[in-house]
Amino acid sequence: MLPILNRCLWKSIIASAAGALAMLPLLASCGGTTADDADGKKTVVVTYSILGSLVRDAVGDAAEVVVLIPNGSDPHDWEPSAKDIERLNNADLIVRNGLDLEGGVLDVLNNAKDDGVATFVASDHVTIRLVGEGEGLPTGDPDQEVGAQDPHLWMDPLTLRDVMLALGPVLFEQGIDVADGIASVVAGLDTLDAEVESVLGEVPEPNRKLVTGHESMGYFANRYGFQLVGALIPSLSTQAGVSAQELSTLSDKIAEQNVKAIFTELGTPTQVAEAIGEETGVEVVDLASHNLPSDGTYATFLLENATKVAAALA
Repeated sequence: MLPILNRCLWKSIIASAAGALAMLPLLASCGGTTADDADGKKTVVVTYSILGSLVRDAVGDAAEVVVLIPNGSDPHDWEPSAKDIERLNNADLIVRNGLDLEGGVLDVLNNAKDDGVATFVASDHVTIRLVGEGEGLPTGDPDQEVGAQDPHLWMDPLTLRDVMLALGPVLFEQGIDVADGIASVVAGLDTLDAEVESVLGEVPEPNRKLVTGHESMGYFANRYGFQLVGALIPSLSTQAGVSAQELSTLSDKIAEQNVKAIFTELGTPTQVAEAIGEETGVEVVDLASHNLPSDGTYATFLLENATKVAAALA
């Protein structure tokens, strides 16, 4: 059984280290945990690489962290193998995004939860961004309707900060004490937010307009003061279709609003992006909005994307 003192003071420790939980009540329950795995470590399966990198940083050597969807794969359509399904079913804890991001794994994830595998859903613990008036294109796609929920949480470091603060007690319930790790990650996200703000500071107000591969930059736009003009694939998922009429409408919006760049990403049809760029005379810039850089860190991921945005729009 976990030491009762440590269990009950977990949030107080984080409040002191990160300065974020001081007003929250202490955890009410002081119960025990499940038995350890044969190697003495619990296994945490995280669905995609960007969230997985932060969980790894927080957990360190306290547990084994397995990322399900390989870095560089599109989380909207990746499908699991039999081995991946076994990993999920044998996990001590599954950490998933929610909001149907992991489209090809939803049934497996839900089945694992129904079978009793402990599951943490990141989007249950944040303020979810909703599609607003004037965003996207009038396609009839449910993703484009005003009020549709945006799953791209990771484009805002302070949204991920909320995720990590909520995850800490859940890990502790599984016998994984990560108070110091969570505090370190939270502090790093606060610092990262300030650094990104500084990088984007050189972009003048009239140029803060985003056209992207699909509707993936909403949290980024909300956090740092950008306007969403439209997307080549007018959907919150890369799996939606696109029509000539929609692309014509987008081209008109780019010209009318004097958009300075088109940002492509994983799942963007290259020929479509190049054609729109040539037609409008606008630079096409590739963003890594869904996959980690070579050093595997979230900080480098977000700073590199912010730097590209700033360079293209400044």
